[in-house]
Amino acid sequence: MLSALFIRNIVLIEQLDLEFGPGLCVLSGETGAGKSILLDSLSLALGGRGDGGLVRKGAQQGSVTAVFERAEARTTALLEENGLEPADPVILRRVQYADGRTRAFVNDMPVNAGLLRKVGEALAEIHGQHDARLLAEPSSHRDLLDAFGGHEDDLARVAGAHGAWQGFRRELDALTDEIAKAERDSDYLAHAAAELEQLDPQADEEEGLAERRQLLMNSEKIAAGLNEAAEALGEGLTGGLNSALRRLERLPQSGGLLAPVLEAMERALAEAQEAEAALEAAMRAARHDPDELEQAEARLFALRAAARKHQTSVSDLPDLLQRLQARLEKLGRAEHNLHELRQQCASAETAYFQLAGALSVKRREAAARLDSKVMDELGPLKLERAVFHTKAEADLSLAGPQGQDRVEFMVATNPGADPGPLAKIASGGELSRFMLALKVSLAARGGAPVLVFDEIDAGVGGAVADAVGARLARLAGDAQVLVVTHSPQVAARGQAHYLVRKQGEAEELPQVGVDELTGGERREEIARMLSGADITDEARAAAARLLETRA
Repeated sequence: MLSALFIRNIVLIEQLDLEFGPGLCVLSGETGAGKSILLDSLSLALGGRGDGGLVRKGAQQGSVTAVFERAEARTTALLEENGLEPADPVILRRVQYADGRTRAFVNDMPVNAGLLRKVGEALAEIHGQHDARLLAEPSSHRDLLDAFGGHEDDLARVAGAHGAWQGFRRELDALTDEIAKAERDSDYLAHAAAELEQLDPQADEEEGLAERRQLLMNSEKIAAGLNEAAEALGEGLTGGLNSALRRLERLPQSGGLLAPVLEAMERALAEAQEAEAALEAAMRAARHDPDELEQAEARLFALRAAARKHQTSVSDLPDLLQRLQARLEKLGRAEHNLHELRQQCASAETAYFQLAGALSVKRREAAARLDSKVMDELGPLKLERAVFHTKAEADLSLAGPQGQDRVEFMVATNPGADPGPLAKIASGGELSRFMLALKVSLAARGGAPVLVFDEIDAGVGGAVADAVGARLARLAGDAQVLVVTHSPQVAARGQAHYLVRKQGEAEELPQVGVDELTGGERREEIARMLSGADITDEARAAAARLLETRA
């Protein structure tokens, strides 16, 4: 039950503290008095959309605090699931800043707006004036039927199955496109891979071949030079050194005078012998097969031609070959994967339509129960001759996360007439009553403990308005009901009556005030609702009779 509402600096409300009791609580007042501001404030506290424009002119921030007593089990469970300590009362608070930012609190613990909205939905439902217009839209009918049938778990399973099916479909489409593209290129891939496999390029092969080719191209000139060097050396250098060394060794040793000369001669002879050996080795290396140059050039030119063909470098050819082989191997695996993916997609599709079909059956069953309950409500609302029928039919073109059903509320307001779409058949006043009948039927299956109606009696008067008031009063036996009304018949049914009014000087920013009415004050307000600005004695007498007959 909503026991208190504290509003600070919201639109025309500077400070307002309200207390509510159980049963049917009525809010009335002239048009523009600020009743909608109260509902917007409550909606903000329940997690509704914030807006910097809600902050009172001149203030930096506003706030709304809603206090709920005797929270039900599902609210307690929701708090515990989100790490919040259950408490009684449950206090929701929302701070709205002028720059558009908001902050949310549950039992003085900061929470995100999404969690505040979930807790708020468990505690209270606000049915605004636009709900009747929404009722005229068939797109909302399926949601209302699912809410009545309690199909939340079924919807979650259907949505999950649909997501899995669509996921497999996306994978299948992507793989099919990939295979089609690969198949278009498969001949090229196979030919290119075969060419490179035959060529068998090796890492860093180009550099080695280029160096060898350069050597082979210069080998004739090098060989000629080496031969000339060998001829120049002949036997003269080493022979002369050997001859000189033998003569020096035969000389008598004289105090080490010849030792340095002998050492130098020996080193020179060793170097000369090493030079001759290197020269001979170079001459052998310079001897070449004339075909080797041609082979090296052919290999190098073949590698470079392949690189140009594939628009890459010679050094990248081995990697290119691996990539081509991998693509061909992947194409072979893809065909196998495609078969498996088709089976998975078909299985997921079957699973989805099985769950969607089961939901369709439950929707048709729920539609029959809803029709029965709504029909029970129509008599007390002065629509006893009307017929209400929920049309629920499977339509494969609608297959999606919410199932495959088209749901539309059909009504007939004249005896013998065939039911037609609600929006086309019902008048404005009838639409409001049908909505109330639906809301009552939905509430009967265990909705929020607080129901708020904004001008549910719009477009009706007299006996019809009285019937609406009587139904709201009965509904208030199971839940706390707050109703904004311009109907004296509805207002007279309230267990508590609040008058919303503007106050303040004309040149000042007006403020919204709320007074709880009792006794003569309440009779005077109902008389105003009956007669308008000029309250007559007849209106006062009629107001007194309304209050007496509904006491």
